[in-house]
Parts: sequence; C-alpha cells; structure tokens
Amino acid sequence: MIEKYFDNLKYSIRKLDRKKIDKLINGIKLIKKNKGRIFFLGVGGSAGNASHAVNDFRKLCNIECYTPTDNVSEITARTNDEGFNTVFSGYLKNSNLSKKDAIFIFSVGGGNKKYNVSVNLIEAILLAKKKKAKVFSIVGRQDGYSYKNSDISILINVNDKKLLTPISESMQVAIWHLLVSDKRLQSNETKW
Repeated sequence: MIEKYFDNLKYSIRKLDRKKIDKLINGIKLIKKNKGRIFFLGVGGSAGNASHAVNDFRKLCNIECYTPTDNVSEITARTNDEGFNTVFSGYLKNSNLSKKDAIFIFSVGGGNKKYNVSVNLIEAILLAKKKKAKVFSIVGRQDGYSYKNSDISILINVNDKKLLTPISESMQVAIWHLLVSDKRLQSNETKW
C-alpha cells in the first residue's frame, strides 16, 4: 500500500497543469493588489484544508481570507434554520461578497446537483458569478460543477480511483503551500 499510495501521488504531481497553476497565482495576485478577499470553501476533509489555507494566506501573503467552516456556530445555525445547501452562499451574502473578491473551492468531486452532492458549493458558485467574484478551485473530478464553472480550476488527475479522496485532498495541501511560497504572493517569510 505504501508504494501504491506514493506512486499515485507522483502520478498526480506529474499530471498537474503548471500553466494553470501559474494563471492561478496571477489571479490571486490581482485579488491581493485590489485588496479583495478570498473565501475558502470545502466540506469534510477539504473544510479542514480550507481552515489551514486561510491561516497561510493571511499570515504569509497578507491577503484577507476567511472560511465559513471556522465558525461552527454559524454553520450549524444556518444548517438548522435554512438547510445545508445554502450555508456557504448565506455566509457570502452576509460578508458582502463583491467583484474584488474570490471564492476558492477545495473539493474532491466539486458538487453535483443531479446526485445532490455538495450543493452548497454550487450555490456559492452561482452567487459568486452573480456578484462577479472570481471562482478558483482545486478538484479531483472534471465532471463536477466546480471544475466546469470556475474561472481557474486545477484538476487533480488520480490514476487509482479508489484513492481519489486521499490523493485529491493531499494535493490541495501541496498546491496551496506552493501558492503561499511563491514570491509573487508571499509577503512574509516562514519561521522555519
């Protein structure tokens, strides 16, 4: 299993579209220049990644960032009162999402209305498009809503589909760490 996992990880790294990553860096650089904000959105393990990314982008890049999943009280109140499908769009509305801002989605599948999966991400994308905010994503499937409807979407190609979730979520971490380490975005050095 050890060799299989790392072979799959290497495969996914080799298949990354470096030009799209460069385009993503430039897109984030524009958000930073215009003093916009980035709202990281994810569910499950990707929600944990979103929280960590907020820390890194704020601390290392001096970009104002948030994730709704850091506020457990609000997320659960919205879920209880309005349903889970609109937890992100409701948060973004209250945050006055604007054309200077971006949403950045971390997801394995990217949302699928037909199968009622991660509809909260779909609703957030629809709101972002309406507000003319940028939509960035790192996803493991190109047939999901996020991949098809993002301004810039980084696809994680996974060779063994049984490892789709762990490889996709691992690659989210690797890519955002690359982003915050790029001198075009990084304002502050890491301590170590």
